[in-house]
Amino acid sequence: MLQHLALSIGLLTSTLGHAQQQSTAAATTFTNPLLPSGADPWSIYHDGYYYYTHTTGANITLWKTTSLSQLRTAEHRVVWTPPATGPNSQHIWAPELHWLNGKWYLYYAADGGKNEDHRLWVLENSSPNPLQGTWVDKGQLRDASNKWAIDGSVFENKGQLYFVWSGWEGDANGRQDIYLARLKNPWTIAGERLKVSTPVYAWERNGDLHDAVNPPHVDVNEGPQVLRHGNKIVLIYSASGCWTDFYALGMLTAPVDSDLLLPGSWTKSARPVFQQDPAAGVYAPGHNSFFSSPDGTQDWLLYHANDAPDQGCGRFRSPRAQPFTWNNDDTPNFGRPIAPGVALPRPSGEK
Repeated sequence: MLQHLALSIGLLTSTLGHAQQQSTAAATTFTNPLLPSGADPWSIYHDGYYYYTHTTGANITLWKTTSLSQLRTAEHRVVWTPPATGPNSQHIWAPELHWLNGKWYLYYAADGGKNEDHRLWVLENSSPNPLQGTWVDKGQLRDASNKWAIDGSVFENKGQLYFVWSGWEGDANGRQDIYLARLKNPWTIAGERLKVSTPVYAWERNGDLHDAVNPPHVDVNEGPQVLRHGNKIVLIYSASGCWTDFYALGMLTAPVDSDLLLPGSWTKSARPVFQQDPAAGVYAPGHNSFFSSPDGTQDWLLYHANDAPDQGCGRFRSPRAQPFTWNNDDTPNFGRPIAPGVALPRPSGEK
């Protein structure tokens, strides 16, 4: 009896110890994807909290958390629902939240039901907490050309705000380029747009379509995001159609002290800097953004991808995060996509 009791206690102790080890491992690691679904992920860190959003298509939802790796349990709320009709009533794409001049701004793309009418729009909120307060419609953010536009983002360099986006040169679908312009204020473009990138390499030009609505082929540069490191401005963008497995990240660089609105300031990398890895089960990785760990010691890539080939641009896309490093020339080294389900150390400083 005593031997059986000792054996039972030993087994119980072993089981509890194993469970404790598993709990400790779970507390210090996370796995991708961060959410079951969500394309075009974006986050911003402000006053101790990460605010996260992605494309829902029907509204703008914000998540609030101290730990982006624990996004599944984060508070979230629909903060804006589009009007029932009008030019910004449908196809709400790629929202981004920015803290500018003491207020929150949401940038998003929308149309009235036809893709060729897609334009960029701005909302403003003076509440310290963007999940609260009132979002005021500041209208369409347009340059003089007023052409098709999506994937807008804002960055600052040498005290000047810039707006960067993906757009059409003319009025017909067939090619998406990356454009840049100065901002007069967070909702007003000042001056002409500059085309800083157009698809030229073969890896940027995977875009065959097979439907009656779209052209037979579209070349794509979209999803621009800007980093500054050392003496370089780094512009990361997504290339090829998101409906292909070849969706990937490309890179342009410019010296920090250059005139960013001069075409000669920008140099394009001839190779993708992040792309699919079938061996890891990661397809069509792209439309990224960036964040730093809570203690500021690590840089992280936030992006969406599919788990299987031929899953396209729909609900299969899910947000993932992985750390990256820097090369000696001040360009990012993203490495290869990490397979879903692989345990990763949580960002440094997360609680």
